[in-house]
Amino acid sequence: MDETVHPHYLVAVVGAGPAGLYAARHLASEGAYVFLFNRDIKPGGLAEYGIYPDKHKMKEGLRAQFHQILGLPQVEYYGNVLVGNTSDLSLEELREMGFQAILVTAGAQGTKWLGLPGEAMEGVYHAKDLVYHYNQLPPFSQETFNIGRRVLMVGMGNVMLDIAHWLIYEKHVHEIMAVARRGPSEVKFTKEELAYVVPSLDLLSLEKELEHASSVAHANDQSSIHLKELVNAALQKAPEVPYKTHLTFKFLVSPRRILGDSMGRVCGIVLENNTLVKVDGEIKACGLGTTQTIDVDTVIFAIGDRVDTHIGLPLDGNEYLKNPNPSFPVEGLSYELCDHVSGCALEGTFMAGWSRKASTGLVGVARKDGINGARAVLAYLQTLPALSRLPLEEIHRNLRKMTRPVVTKLDLERLEAAEKAEAIERGWDEFKFASNEEMLKAAGLNKVISA
Repeated sequence: MDETVHPHYLVAVVGAGPAGLYAARHLASEGAYVFLFNRDIKPGGLAEYGIYPDKHKMKEGLRAQFHQILGLPQVEYYGNVLVGNTSDLSLEELREMGFQAILVTAGAQGTKWLGLPGEAMEGVYHAKDLVYHYNQLPPFSQETFNIGRRVLMVGMGNVMLDIAHWLIYEKHVHEIMAVARRGPSEVKFTKEELAYVVPSLDLLSLEKELEHASSVAHANDQSSIHLKELVNAALQKAPEVPYKTHLTFKFLVSPRRILGDSMGRVCGIVLENNTLVKVDGEIKACGLGTTQTIDVDTVIFAIGDRVDTHIGLPLDGNEYLKNPNPSFPVEGLSYELCDHVSGCALEGTFMAGWSRKASTGLVGVARKDGINGARAVLAYLQTLPALSRLPLEEIHRNLRKMTRPVVTKLDLERLEAAEKAEAIERGWDEFKFASNEEMLKAAGLNKVISA
């Protein structure tokens, strides 16, 4: 990037995960001055708080890239700032400050549930909350999750395997059963993630399960070969696991009801048996009406996420409402939001990453989508007159009026230095403060966080 580029556009990027950070770099390289607003104190999003804790090399590589982006003079960072209708800043207030375009890359902060009877019981959790907990993202880092000995997980993706990894290595649970409503050909995990837990997988039970599912799967042009290949490849890379957790997979079942004991704690789950049917060329799971009951004391949903409803953008199910006829498409995709009432695009408002397509892909996918979102923003900005003056002083003045501590790039440097010093003193690969209060103190910001 040419750092001598004179900025002549002003853009607010809401969310500083991979999509937002790479979008900010691309916008800055093309003549925009970018303000990154982040709800967390630290940048990185799921690259910081979603990757399994012991993957230090991967995390350090990403952090190095993010440091480079935040080091750009055309990019400002403001962490610990909530953007939304009832938050620190609304989208309308950002527009009033003079931002010509807003790119929302806040991820999918909401949790997706199935609406089953019993979901509110003690012992029922969403996978993302647990991922945030063991990756020490406040306030999840300070919450208590009571994990029992027999865990049932709903979902068959990499997040399920990450949670299984944690349950086996850290919680030493007795049994894990992962269930999926469709067949074995549609698992969404990779051999790299499977390798961590495959030593705990009951291979005899898996073979019987695949035999049970095979007649239904083959009738719909599906097979278990893909899963068998994944398991065999994962076994070649599997570490030794000293913990005796019993892991099983169960296909063609859907949860229908969570059962509780007299104390309101999970004691079982009712699963409906499924078959597969082809509808308009798409394979769908169809309930058979027969059920089975499994004794468990913990249920974890790893079924994806939904966008943040508090930002104030129109919704379409679990995602924001996309403009079906975008004025600035990129690679045939819409990065523009649509107004519910008028059916027209929301002027100057765009989305990318998981804010555009929830729970889709990892860091590489988020990076590409963030850059493509920035390309859509730039195409829009080119229809506007360039700014002869950026209202930076006015924006800074408004941000200083906020009641909660606002974390800048300089504050991040102090926080990072404090955590590195603590890690060295303890002899650890990494150290993270577990609360916002501790992080703000280490950064030199001692004001109390507003509710």
